[in-house]
Amino acid sequence: MKIFINPGHAPNGEPDPGACNMDTGLRESDVTAAISEKVVEQLQTAGYEVQTLQSDSLTEVVNSANCWPADIFISIHCNACNSVAQGTETCVFSSYDAQLDYVETRARKLGECIQAQIVTALGTTDRGLKPHTPGKNGLYVLTETNMPAVLIETAFIDQEDDEKLLAERQDDFAAAIAQGVADYAA
Repeated sequence: MKIFINPGHAPNGEPDPGACNMDTGLRESDVTAAISEKVVEQLQTAGYEVQTLQSDSLTEVVNSANCWPADIFISIHCNACNSVAQGTETCVFSSYDAQLDYVETRARKLGECIQAQIVTALGTTDRGLKPHTPGKNGLYVLTETNMPAVLIETAFIDQEDDEKLLAERQDDFAAAIAQGVADYAA
């Protein structure tokens, strides 16, 4: 299986670091790069073909995944809201188009597998799967990729307990994501 990993936001945070914790200085772009690097290592060790790209250009990311072509696409992010919200959620492709049922079904399965592993391994609040539909609330990396795609919001970078997990347990997030992929492939 060919897996495309997209660490969210721009490399080294330039020009866009994504969400930031104003108290600790932890930046989404740095967290997603670190987690993604560990996910790639674990997936390659397990025998999967993996490509990764962290870029400020979503068009470049999607085109790279589509041209390879990947069998699944995983974008890794950190959430932020109001310093109170916390937990893990996984955004999945959703469509009303019957011709896309296979992609939607596979994306949902991939999302369920990864979501369950993160929540179990790290004890985060389970915020569930969040469907994203083209033309309604679609996320570009979910609606423009040609394969089952998920966007993982690992935890809330602006919430104290979640921020601690993101800063101190990146290996555990990576292991959970890699195990979720293995569960999906089984």
